[in-house]
Amino acid sequence: MKGLTVAVFFWTLISPSSGSKAWPTHTVCRNGNLEVLYQSCDPLQDFGFSVDQCSKHLKSNLNIRFGLILREDIKELFLDIALFTKGSSILNFSYPICEEDLPKFSFCGRRKGEQIYYAGPINNPGFEILPGEYQVLLELYNGDRSTVACANATVI
Repeated sequence: MKGLTVAVFFWTLISPSSGSKAWPTHTVCRNGNLEVLYQSCDPLQDFGFSVDQCSKHLKSNLNIRFGLILREDIKELFLDIALFTKGSSILNFSYPICEEDLPKFSFCGRRKGEQIYYAGPINNPGFEILPGEYQVLLELYNGDRSTVACANATVI
């Protein structure tokens, strides 16, 4: 699993602030045998994410769309993924998306207040999503370890 792939999200939600409502739950995709939902766990902002494919067999070249207004500069940008089922960790993965000397995407180097919008393929290992319910915690953070975006997702 990876890249910014689809998986299950469900984790202890951090509410936006005391007494405030949590961010809405968004549907990434839904078909007869797969549903992927996510909710921003960043108390200050929500973001948009979707995939072109909703299948239990994840292709190795998945097309996604992701949009966000930056609250932090991203000279460097990293993605951490933690995958759980029935409360047990089954995968932890870290991936450098933007490195100072090796920017992989056109949005690398963007500054606070600018927008990231990416629509296109991500490379990930193709695999079959086994029956069950999975929880996924995704976190994007910059070189200073400041959160750029985070999400709790559930894959059913």
